[in-house]
Amino acid sequence: MRVRRCAVLWMEPRELAQFDLNDLLAGGTGVVSRLQWFAHAPHLPAPIGIDADAVAVLGETSPTDWMDANVMRQRFGAACVRKLLQAGLLIGSTKPWASQREAEARLASLHWHGLASVWHMASRWQGVDSAQGMIDAGVNSAEGLREKHGAPPAAVLERGGNDGRIGLPASVPDELDALLDARTTCRNFDPQAPLPLAMLSRMLIRTFGARGRMQAADEYDVIKRTSPSGGALHPTECYLVVQRVDGLLPGLYHYHLGAHALEPLPQPAGFDQAAFALTAVSGQHWFAEAPVLCVLAPRFSRNFWKYRNHPKAYRVCILDVGHLSQTLQLCATHEGLGSFVTAAINEVEIEHAFGLHGAIDGPLAVCGFGRRAQAMATYELDPNGRIWPLSKP
Repeated sequence: MRVRRCAVLWMEPRELAQFDLNDLLAGGTGVVSRLQWFAHAPHLPAPIGIDADAVAVLGETSPTDWMDANVMRQRFGAACVRKLLQAGLLIGSTKPWASQREAEARLASLHWHGLASVWHMASRWQGVDSAQGMIDAGVNSAEGLREKHGAPPAAVLERGGNDGRIGLPASVPDELDALLDARTTCRNFDPQAPLPLAMLSRMLIRTFGARGRMQAADEYDVIKRTSPSGGALHPTECYLVVQRVDGLLPGLYHYHLGAHALEPLPQPAGFDQAAFALTAVSGQHWFAEAPVLCVLAPRFSRNFWKYRNHPKAYRVCILDVGHLSQTLQLCATHEGLGSFVTAAINEVEIEHAFGLHGAIDGPLAVCGFGRRAQAMATYELDPNGRIWPLSKP
């Protein structure tokens, strides 16, 4: 058998603190810390804690040149080599280690930039309740943030004195200005108001639909959306959690942009849609009540087909999601609906529900829209007072 190191690897040293009674009894604080190394490899489901000896082994092993396993065992010890093989940090050439090789090969075939792949896979959440976390940290209000973190950097950046400023001509506000000024993040949806199917249809075709199509080359189609996209690739798919839409059964759907149609998706066994919606937006119940949630999940393989192993390619996917979310919010405002976008999501649960794989077509954000409630139960920031004249409940 031959052995090599996995191709993409980031070694992270963490200082871990823990309570120690002996330290406390000896007159210390009772809190002691130790250094722990963690190995991040994007083809693995989670970072792996390793010791300093394993760090040395991985640091001295090539990710491209195969080494005879017996030589590795003699040099580093059979137990250490086997442990790293079982973890998937070392890749073996024989059948028992096929799953690790295949997982790494699948990631390599997507043409991720190495550091971007580590960041993306390591920043996915699972089972996080961000709303409760903010409450626990005391930063769930403007007053709490100010008390906890002090004053933020100034809202208006000054780059010189008044004397050097060049005033610009005043513009006359028109309908577009009114639309832009009316866009605010909605945290108060009417839990009883369904959305008309025709309105959902308009929202989807205006935000995600194909507004034009051409063949750039053989087997290379290019579409136009109302938002820009790097390389005109438009890799972002829209997956829907439909909760209250007239004429449409609640459930999970995929929007087919070519046919302007919804594709019903199977629900996992024991699926609880209301609970899933809350989990998807990491406990932000004010968003989970929207009648329609849209999961924005780029197909990374489409973007990286052009931008192969490119250090900017992942950034382009993030921008793509940002463009679409702003278009969705403006379309919702035009329809008289409330809307939101959040990146505080539990990607892993979303992937399981929709049958996605984080490195292939991973969710980056969730948007939602629907009728506003008549009263503000959850605080919203509305500086212009366009939605809530008093700006406070």
